Amino acid sequence: MAARDTGSLLVVGLLLFIHTWGAWGAVEVNMEDRVEVNLGDTAQITCMFTTEDGLGGTIIQWFYVASTGDKQRIYYLESGMSYAEKGTPFSDRISVNGSGATGAVVLTIENVQLKDELEFICIIKSITVGTAEGRTKLQVFHPPQMPRIEGVQNGISVQEDTLSKIGTCEVNHGYPRPNITWYKGNMPIRSARGVINVEPSITTESSGLYSVTSELSMKVVKEDADELFYCEITYSIPGGTNMVETPTINITVFYPHTTIKTWIESPKGHIKEGDTVKIQCSGDGYNPSTTFAINGPRNSSSDSNVLMVENVTRLNTGDYFCSALDLESYNEITESTTVFVNYLEDAVILPGKIIEVAQGGEEQATCNALSSLPTQTAWFKNGQEVLKGHTLHLKDVTFDTAGTYVCVVTALEVEGLESSGAVRVHVQGEPEIKTPNSTEVEESMDTMVDLSCYVRGYPHPTVSWSTSEGKDVPTASEKETDDGVISSASVKVTGDLIVFCNATNTLGEDSVAFNIKAIKPETANPPKKVKKEGSGVIIAVIIICILLLAILGSVLYFLYKKGKICGRSGKQDLNKGKSGKDNIVVEMKSDNTEEAVLLGVNGEKQAPNDQ
Repeated sequence: MAARDTGSLLVVGLLLFIHTWGAWGAVEVNMEDRVEVNLGDTAQITCMFTTEDGLGGTIIQWFYVASTGDKQRIYYLESGMSYAEKGTPFSDRISVNGSGATGAVVLTIENVQLKDELEFICIIKSITVGTAEGRTKLQVFHPPQMPRIEGVQNGISVQEDTLSKIGTCEVNHGYPRPNITWYKGNMPIRSARGVINVEPSITTESSGLYSVTSELSMKVVKEDADELFYCEITYSIPGGTNMVETPTINITVFYPHTTIKTWIESPKGHIKEGDTVKIQCSGDGYNPSTTFAINGPRNSSSDSNVLMVENVTRLNTGDYFCSALDLESYNEITESTTVFVNYLEDAVILPGKIIEVAQGGEEQATCNALSSLPTQTAWFKNGQEVLKGHTLHLKDVTFDTAGTYVCVVTALEVEGLESSGAVRVHVQGEPEIKTPNSTEVEESMDTMVDLSCYVRGYPHPTVSWSTSEGKDVPTASEKETDDGVISSASVKVTGDLIVFCNATNTLGEDSVAFNIKAIKPETANPPKKVKKEGSGVIIAVIIICILLLAILGSVLYFLYKKGKICGRSGKQDLNKGKSGKDNIVVEMKSDNTEEAVLLGVNGEKQAPNDQ
């Protein structure tokens, strides 16, 4: 019993000592002013403190400040015993790390909500030296969705008396509230009384997040037609701010015309009769309330800014007026352009379309066409240019001069504007038959022979065919040319025959004879034909014979040199003994015995003594 009392006294004395010693110190608490966290994330609030008490002498408590200003405890820690207060918004979402032995504890809040954006208090109570507290505000953030911008679809007139809506920007589900700034080009737009109005609209959603809408209205001017509008959205994030821009929009601006222009759209350059002319006009404004009308000569008109005049003539030449009427202000502007239609009349040839001139004579023709432009004239015959100029002068004419001459009058400055005329020249003269290539004809019996006769002269000659027997031959065909007639006839060969081509006109006559020789068929058997060798074969044979003779001569000469033939062996002198045909001998040698055998002319063998 005495021992237990002694122990109790020692404990009381120790506690009294500690209490007395702690009175000499103080409690200090340090906390951040603000902790920032995104919605749904985990927040950690640190409480750092210093005290002279040990682990068992310190009480740590966490509170939050309610909207009413009252403090509500949410956590208690003392001498290793800790618990979260029940029935608070944080009961099942908080925990505290640390026991205080290290001088720091951390309050952890999971799944942070917008309603958690409160002030949290950490109170440190020392048994010996007193109490101290620290405070931290919890800031919650939620980035908004991507913003949207929408411009007005209809056009806006600069003549409007009131502000006109330009567009709307909208950003949703952000916290804290996002800010919207309008821009035109690169310049921010600020409200200005009577000129610009930026009106925001803020909506708090049931979740506590914010949606912001901003509407821009202004008095537009002509230059706004080329401007780009967009919105800049700024919003807070943990540790700073962020910014995002919307796509750009433009608006349709209607503004009145102050001047208009009228022009010929097509054709470019000179206009000629037969063209389709397109006249167009436009103004320097953009206003659908403006109506256009174009009026010109010969009741040419259009109720739009385009007028098409088809197949124009010189009568369409004149001024074309374009009028622009503003139906809002009833102001009218008029402008004009001049259309000149060039023309080229039909070519006129004098003295006429037919000219008759005697051989060796002289004549001329002129070709002209009335035109609005300078012209150039050229004369053609058979498609070939023969002369440049208005006058065709013919001298010392011949039948070759006869023919059709075409004059072409061309307007120099307008492509495709030309006129033409033709004159036919007849050269008067007695008939002249152009001699055929051959008047001698050979043909088999009972066949038809076609004869042709080309007669030049004017008046056009009359051509007839006849035989030497005085019989008429029918004309097969006849064709007039520029300088005469071409006539043809067909004759059956019944024997040798002479056919005449006769040409006459009022000035004379001419004729030509065709000699036709009949080829009669052979009645007797024809002799057999001997096939003749070609001259090339004969020459080849002769050359081969010459070559063979040359080879034979070379061999004989070689044998003679070697003494193999007459007088070269030393045994026989051909100049000795009898001469005559009976004494001719030939020396022969056997290939095996090399013994010479002398044979007589008759082939008898002779003794050696007779050699």
